[in-house]
Amino acid sequence: MKYYIGIDLGGTNVRTILVDEKGKIYSHIKEATHAEEGADAVMERIKNQIRNLDCDVCGGLAGVNGIGIGVPGPIDVKKGCMLMAQNLPGFEGYPICSTLRREFGLPVHINNDANVAGLAEAVLGAGKDYKSVYYITCSTGVGGGYILDRKVVSGGLGYAGEVGNIIIVPGGYKSGIRNPGSAEAEASGNALTRQGKAILGDAIDHAGDVFRLAEEGNEECARLRTNFIEGFSTLLANIAHTVDPECFVIGGGVMESADCFWEELVESFNNKLYPGMRNRIPLLPSEIEFCGAVGAAMLPMTME
Repeated sequence: MKYYIGIDLGGTNVRTILVDEKGKIYSHIKEATHAEEGADAVMERIKNQIRNLDCDVCGGLAGVNGIGIGVPGPIDVKKGCMLMAQNLPGFEGYPICSTLRREFGLPVHINNDANVAGLAEAVLGAGKDYKSVYYITCSTGVGGGYILDRKVVSGGLGYAGEVGNIIIVPGGYKSGIRNPGSAEAEASGNALTRQGKAILGDAIDHAGDVFRLAEEGNEECARLRTNFIEGFSTLLANIAHTVDPECFVIGGGVMESADCFWEELVESFNNKLYPGMRNRIPLLPSEIEFCGAVGAAMLPMTME
């Protein structure tokens, strides 16, 4: 049995786990990132998490076969660093992989957090029976990752899978540096919350409130749900016509309300495909808990 360490680094929390090649978790540490302290301090926190993992099952760190790390935003897989680091000050260009490689003497690989979550689903989860898997996360934002033959497709510049910037509503709302009317601006959890608050104020705390009120008969929230389904299905159809994956796996916090929109989403998606594609690309809910950290651990395994 081989063992790997996976790190899920986010702007709020950092999680480090020890898993075997089947994805079984043996040790798990989660702490606040404290990104405001700077990159060096965060890296020290990550090193300490690695040192504090219970690695008795594999005879200590010497029995670990590699380390993988998932980070938000586009990455340079060759240099082992982040290309953008909006929520992690000081990490743009920071030598994450070489720092950990030098410290622990192990192979270290990095990729985008949505890519590694997709890798977990493709290798161990909902997409494990398919060669070509497109993973989409719909939560605070919208992200994606294309997994082909158990390998992450990162693209020439490291931006492959940044589907949150795909325009689904021309001339629509602008969110941060993304295009006006991007998927993240129009069909994310944050987008639904913003849209709901504009109508109902403090009655909306999160996207789930919009879906709940739509189910209860609120016409304005029902309209927002319809717009979400239209926009998100457009994103999926655009990807399907570009990549033609064997399946989509969809995860993220918005999926907690999937009972309120799933059937309509599947129907709307299929209606936007060429007839020969319809009902042949399944939409599958994600299955893996802590898929970001587990998928990060799969990076060194799938690179062997």
